Amino acid sequence: MFVGDSMTIGSAGDLTWRYRMWRHLRSLGEPFAVVGPRTALYDAAADAAVSHAYGDPAFPDEARRHLAGWGEGWLHMAPLIEDAVREHGADVLLVSLGLIDLGFYTDPAQTEENLRLFVERARAANPRVAAVLLPVIPNTRCAQDPGFAAQCEEFNTRAAKAVADLGTPASPLLMASRPAGWDLDRHTWDGTHPSAAGEHLLAAAFADAMHQAWGTGAPYRGV
Repeated sequence: MFVGDSMTIGSAGDLTWRYRMWRHLRSLGEPFAVVGPRTALYDAAADAAVSHAYGDPAFPDEARRHLAGWGEGWLHMAPLIEDAVREHGADVLLVSLGLIDLGFYTDPAQTEENLRLFVERARAANPRVAAVLLPVIPNTRCAQDPGFAAQCEEFNTRAAKAVADLGTPASPLLMASRPAGWDLDRHTWDGTHPSAAGEHLLAAAFADAMHQAWGTGAPYRGV
């Protein structure tokens, strides 16, 4: 199950890093299923997640599933994750959250609390659930606001500690590496949201982390 904010849900016309990850997993020839309660993209004109205009119309409906929302963070997903995991049978969560929390809702300590609550509730639905968390990737606001950049770095440190504290053999947690060489001009289209090249880097961050730490799948091959 893909869990995330605007970088994960994507907007009308996007392929999304979810699509890149789906193609990577499909190329491996191993059985898997993408699950989640939502399928839509964000539509800026409607200011709502009502678009199904993916960049590749052949992206099948069952692979479009996710739990992501434009403007949603740990604060919003922690109350939803238990039902989503239980109802859709998720056993691996690929999570990219935090930037929106720090930007609009919570400080690093409060955001960490919501991360820990998210894990607790996911495990209430599936005690053996595994999760890979992506660090907050600095955006254009970080470049312009040193205080915000410091908050993002503090949260990333807290998130890594939470992953180390909460991970268990039965329910492993993993902190992915920030995509190497991430460049706001090349890898985003607006200073935050991924371009096509950025989508590949996000998918690679998750795929490579799972392969290196758990032996799951294979290194990302840029399908």
